[in-house]
Amino acid sequence: SDAASINEGKTLYSTHCKSCHGAKGLGDGSKAAQLKTEPGDFSSAQFQSQSDGAIFYKTSEGRDDMPNFKKKLPDADDRWNLVNYLRTLKK
Repeated sequence: SDAASINEGKTLYSTHCKSCHGAKGLGDGSKAAQLKTEPGDFSSAQFQSQSDGAIFYKTSEGRDDMPNFKKKLPDADDRWNLVNYLRTLKK
């Protein structure tokens, strides 16, 4: 179900994403200040206007300081759960 997917995504987010992206996806995590790459704001209209596929691709491939998650989360379903959770962070 959608709720189960979002819940799973939230757990994965807390483990893998929160330290840089922040609890609410605002880009204010504890490690954010050390990054060369701006972590962005997942609540922003600019982020949320992207397609699910674009967000999935960026989560999978990474860029600069953002790691490639295909090795850490080899199950594509896990990465789709993350996408579904990120949708709940919109303003």
